[in-house]
Amino acid sequence: MTPNQQNTTIFETRFGRIIALKEEGIIRAKSIRYAFSERFQKPVPAEPSASVMVSPDKTPVCPQVLSPLVEKMIGATPVETFQPDESTQYLSVARPEVIEENEKCPVIVWIHGGSHEIGCGDLPTADPAEWVKEQHIIVVTVSYRLGLFGFLGGDGERPPNLGLLDIIEALKWIKSNIADFGGDPDNITLFGQSSGGDAIAHLMISEGVEGLFQRVIMQSAPLGLRHKRQKMSADFLRKTEKLKDEVDVLKMMDEYGKLVPSIIRYGLKAAMPFGVQYSFPPLCTEEESMAQWKKNAKNYDVLIGFNNDETAFYLKTSDALNKYFGKGWGLKVMDKTVEKTTELIYGKPARQFAQHLAEAGGNVYLFRIHSKLKDNPIGAPHCIDLPLIFGNESAWKSSGLLKDIPWSHIHEYGKQIRALWAEFARTGKISKHSGRPAILEVKKVDVQQNIQ
Repeated sequence: MTPNQQNTTIFETRFGRIIALKEEGIIRAKSIRYAFSERFQKPVPAEPSASVMVSPDKTPVCPQVLSPLVEKMIGATPVETFQPDESTQYLSVARPEVIEENEKCPVIVWIHGGSHEIGCGDLPTADPAEWVKEQHIIVVTVSYRLGLFGFLGGDGERPPNLGLLDIIEALKWIKSNIADFGGDPDNITLFGQSSGGDAIAHLMISEGVEGLFQRVIMQSAPLGLRHKRQKMSADFLRKTEKLKDEVDVLKMMDEYGKLVPSIIRYGLKAAMPFGVQYSFPPLCTEEESMAQWKKNAKNYDVLIGFNNDETAFYLKTSDALNKYFGKGWGLKVMDKTVEKTTELIYGKPARQFAQHLAEAGGNVYLFRIHSKLKDNPIGAPHCIDLPLIFGNESAWKSSGLLKDIPWSHIHEYGKQIRALWAEFARTGKISKHSGRPAILEVKKVDVQQNIQ
């Protein structure tokens, strides 16, 4: 995008002059670099610039291997619009086109999911345009290092948690600059799904985040996979040692993929081979983590929850499993497996996390999303919350996830959920009088409750 294009505007910020595009009621400033990094090095904040900043022609994305399951269930990735970049410290700002003078909009920061391995901040299926226009909010989407580059490590040459440190640098940038876009730097909500929710949970106990955000929304965070990952991470680090100096990042991606089956012996946690690591900056030890969450409980308003049939996304979409478990007694076994694994990875950990924070004096809301469609065989699986929050029908038209769900259903319920989540972002509360869609259960966690 160049300064001569029509429908552009320039934001005069303390970071520099940033060109943004006006489109259908919103203004979007894309791919602003907030930091730089060398391979396996900590991020260095980007310096303000005297020149006009223009978004690149292609969206920068951390090198990664496309997931066949994601391509099938969510939709084909428009790879031609992306540019691999190891130093993937970029963010984009979407705000309403019209903001009153001196108005301060609540700010929601989107931390994408993808098992700490795939994705980026700017995907069509997570385009916040509808939400921004409906609720008059600002949404900042963040890209950060993933996989080998951001969420493995464990020694002096390859430090862990680099992706988490990237996000912290993004939050510092947002705190310092978002007022120049019309946002309220003292009303910032972190919002993440899946591994993005897991990252947010750990940002709550990270060093160096004081004052950077006030609220968190965690959807489908796999907190049940966070425990006792040290041996698996160390093993995977050793196995990938030969790749650390590979110049060809695409070859690097291909080769590490061949090593993933070797860690299956570590059980269910191997379903997410990359992740945050305790005992390394910016985190405490695993043994200290819950005490730290409780210590910080009063610092953040929390909205946390999950979908009723999370693991159906993986189990009920498998052709191999459906061959044996797609009907009759096999389907009953499949349904029970989905129920048990959803509870183990998402449900029970979310309820316990919410309860611990509430007991420590935190303001916590717990939600659960169901399916109300009789002819929907996979129910409310992992990722069903994404079209509900972000809308954008055209981006989801090829989605296997929604093939049995009319878009009118998604739009109707999604608009109500977007309103509730925005209410929480504005106030830290969800009123008992606010409308709730039939698919959603949400309640404030009572410290007297005994949640198992």
